[in-house]
Amino acid sequence: MLNDTIEVLAQNRLEDAALHAYLATHLEGYAGDLRVRQFPGGYSNPTYALDALMRDGTRRDFVLRKRPAGQLLLSAHQVDREFRVIRALAGTGVPVPRTHFLCEDTGVLGQAFFVMDHVPGRIFGNPSMPGSTPAERDAVYGATMDTLARLHAVEPAAVGLESYGKPDNFLGRLVDRWIKQYRAAQTDDIPEMDLLAQWLLAHQPAAQPARVMHGDFRLGNLIIHPLEPRVVAVLDWELSTLGDPFCDVAYSCLAYHLFEGPIGWEDADWRALGIPEESEQVRRYCALRGLDGIPHWDFYIAVNIFKLAAIAQGAYKRALDGVAPAASLDRKKNVATRARLAWSLVNRAACNG
Repeated sequence: MLNDTIEVLAQNRLEDAALHAYLATHLEGYAGDLRVRQFPGGYSNPTYALDALMRDGTRRDFVLRKRPAGQLLLSAHQVDREFRVIRALAGTGVPVPRTHFLCEDTGVLGQAFFVMDHVPGRIFGNPSMPGSTPAERDAVYGATMDTLARLHAVEPAAVGLESYGKPDNFLGRLVDRWIKQYRAAQTDDIPEMDLLAQWLLAHQPAAQPARVMHGDFRLGNLIIHPLEPRVVAVLDWELSTLGDPFCDVAYSCLAYHLFEGPIGWEDADWRALGIPEESEQVRRYCALRGLDGIPHWDFYIAVNIFKLAAIAQGAYKRALDGVAPAASLDRKKNVATRARLAWSLVNRAACNG
């Protein structure tokens, strides 16, 4: 059984007998003696470690990803979309786990789920990569950008993903959505959020050719080889869609702008740690994609920060309303901090011409 797992939480318990019966007919080589634990992350879609006896006498590790229990919005927790994109990207050069099946019959475990191979390796939840050498950090960060470039090089239609999203006016819809989300949850007057919203509406770049966007591409969602500085699997595709690939690149670089965890390095001196400069990461991506550069970089960083500020505002409002943990009340300070940061960034970019 895998070491980085916990006992299944009460709210995430599975019907073991039903799962065993389903695996017996849908997982090739499965013989039984099933042991189930839970990964400590991935609570949006609970993720389980399955340790199973196979008919050849060996034991194998699998991962089960499932929609959470209870009444859910149809557009949320779409493990079927995760399964679709992971399966479609197999063989493209984008490192993804091997998938086995998707079960959409809610009569089995109460919600849809899918099973894929467990990929051994390291997950760095802390982007400063504690315990690593400067050379290894430099190599791993370079490998993350190589992986993102490979993802964006895939033509969606070539892998059956041409209908995976609605890329038309992607940036316009993105800005409009998060302005509305912020307004719906607003509790205080934060001038920088208003100024930033107006600026984003007025400065949207021309549309880029649609590509598969991961939506949450960061070191904590990647499995790094146990010994080598290379990405062996990209995880957590819940937010993936078709859209502007430069949004993904900017999101992957937010650690250079936001310092709170798990996105940023907090108090760590990332230069001393050997982590490459943001400009070096962008140049690496562009070289691999055959691009001269990413125009309107300030917009892409700002829209990502605005989105995270709106998310923090929503969490704070839900805590005020008593429908989110009281700890989310601390998110209030993130809203103004992020808004001021993004507003400062776009003004600095304007001054630099």
